[in-house]
Amino acid sequence: MNWDQIQGRWKEMTGRIRERWGELTEDDVQQAAGDREQLEGLIQQRYGKSKEQAREELDKWMAEQR
Repeated sequence: MNWDQIQGRWKEMTGRIRERWGELTEDDVQQAAGDREQLEGLIQQRYGKSKEQAREELDKWMAEQR
């Protein structure tokens, strides 16, 4: 799945995002509102990851989505 597809199905995907990154709050995910860079930034902050690590995790997660 690519980011455009995720963005288009954002309401459905918020639950999946919270399952994967449980430390993100509902407000965090709503704040990102489909913006990939913002979501990456939130993952960085909550999990203490580098920008590259957050991007790689998000890429892997996207590849798993169907």
